Amino acid sequence: MKINSIVVMSLQSPKERFFGRLVEIAASGVTVRGIDLNAFDDWMNHINHREESGVQPTTIFFPLHRVEKIILDEAIGAIPSLSGTFLAKVGASVEDHLESE
Repeated sequence: MKINSIVVMSLQSPKERFFGRLVEIAASGVTVRGIDLNAFDDWMNHINHREESGVQPTTIFFPLHRVEKIILDEAIGAIPSLSGTFLAKVGASVEDHLESE
């Protein structure tokens, strides 16, 4: 996996999934800029309606002991990637909205 790839991370203790742009992989952990996957639809809706919300991307470090797996965000057959879904619903690339502010 390359830096700046769009990924979905499965984490443990507590169990959660995080969507975002891979910033760094190190022996101590992984840094990602993104959002909790549970907030993905809300984030797209707020962008579409141009509403200010608390659902904003953040840059976060996850220690390696929490990382269960990292999955590259890509389409699988007819099932679009999350990035593809974002592009279809928002009309802009997810990378544009994951830039540091």
